[in-house]
Amino acid sequence: MSDDEACAPPDPTNVVDDITVEYDALLASVTRRCASTGQSHLLDHVSDVPYHERLALLKSIDGMPLELLSSYLRGALDEEARLKNPSGGGGGGGGGGDVIEPFVGESISTMTSDPHQLDVLEKSRKVGMDAVAGGSVAAILLAGGQGTRLGYDGPKGMYDIGLSSGRTLFALMAERIRKLGILSGGHSKSIPLYVMTSPLNHDATSTYFRTNDDFGIDVRFFPQGTLPALTFDGEMILETRTSISVAPDGNGGIYPALVRHGILEDMKERGIKYMHVFGVDNALVKPADPTFVGYCILRDADCGNKVLWKANPDEKVGVVAYRNGKPCIVEYSDMSKEMCERRDDDGRLTFGAGNICNHFYTLDFVEDVIVPNLGSMYHVARKKIPYYDVDSGMTVIPPSNNGIKLESFIFDVFPLSTNMAVLDVKREAEFAPVKNPPGSESDSPDTARRLFSDVAKGWMRDAGAILVGDLESDLCEVGPLTSYDGEGLESWMGKEVMCPFSI
Repeated sequence: MSDDEACAPPDPTNVVDDITVEYDALLASVTRRCASTGQSHLLDHVSDVPYHERLALLKSIDGMPLELLSSYLRGALDEEARLKNPSGGGGGGGGGGDVIEPFVGESISTMTSDPHQLDVLEKSRKVGMDAVAGGSVAAILLAGGQGTRLGYDGPKGMYDIGLSSGRTLFALMAERIRKLGILSGGHSKSIPLYVMTSPLNHDATSTYFRTNDDFGIDVRFFPQGTLPALTFDGEMILETRTSISVAPDGNGGIYPALVRHGILEDMKERGIKYMHVFGVDNALVKPADPTFVGYCILRDADCGNKVLWKANPDEKVGVVAYRNGKPCIVEYSDMSKEMCERRDDDGRLTFGAGNICNHFYTLDFVEDVIVPNLGSMYHVARKKIPYYDVDSGMTVIPPSNNGIKLESFIFDVFPLSTNMAVLDVKREAEFAPVKNPPGSESDSPDTARRLFSDVAKGWMRDAGAILVGDLESDLCEVGPLTSYDGEGLESWMGKEVMCPFSI
């Protein structure tokens, strides 16, 4: 077949009419949208592309937010310029004359011994339980990552950290949700779980849940979005003659994804008012934590952040603070040595509220405040981006940065909050990150399994059980369906329990 024949319009005797109609309508729409947004270069070579590939290219272009790209880029470049601007005084750290101050909004610690604060926490848990039982709380799991860094070929949530039961990260989280629904006085499906996947792991994740009967909970999946790579002039970059260069839009992409896939509408129809968002790589996370959710509700917060206080000044983690009078996450690299080491009268680090990607939002805040301001939350990442060279017909790998990828972080919306609440929790009880490969000294499956096991032993001791055997074992397990947070173990009081155990 000659090139002319390959590029010719389809023979109507061989192509179903509705496909031809779809192609014509799509070509007209994409041509119009590209012309109005300065992206017409994407179609310069379309006549040289075989018909079956041409349709795929048009669909990929049509799926891009063409009308929003210029505002995304402009906002990101303005932010980049602001951070690089050395003028403006302030002296509070963080480029661009930003004034960074400690967070002084609503906050409380679960490790308090103050009777008044303990009373607040007790009331918070009750309020949270009532909200869960009433069906007004949703859990959102950020699960777009792969297990590559762990040496696992598949979604990170399907990774087994080595517990006796073989429970994966997904299983631990889903079963906790099921148990909490029952504990609240509602039912196992009281808390809907929305799982944000990525285009790379969406099918594998949804299939895994379906194979396990969704672990007995109400779950829905939606993929994280992507954004096209852009030249410094704002033009989208072709990676091949039939594909756009794209990259994930960061975990901040959750907000447009909630709109694009109808998740916000689904929540409204269900009567959801509050959402708890968390990452997949914490084996001890408490989905829809009633104390956290209840505290935010009790304080009428539109946004909340569960934090761990930094272990030392040098711990490289972002912290909750105020930047120019607005709540935010300040990255470790934006803080001076003096700020990192500053302590309060009680000896705690002043800038110590470490961020662990564990957030609360009201549905109204997301819909009415965040969504209308999405254009202002992207950041510039200058990269070497492979591009399609029309003259040679080949993809070229540039020797230096030739374009921009736009990314956003889930906490970029914190400055939009008018009343943010912070809950400080015990590290050993709620944070067992799984990031590094087995054998690593920190944040590995091994360290997470030990933390998980230590929590199980602590719960049993608190219930009055007498632990014997290998007390150092990292294979002790109280399953999520047995206990959400250490409750319901009274029957073990005074009984010997041989370690390791799995109940």
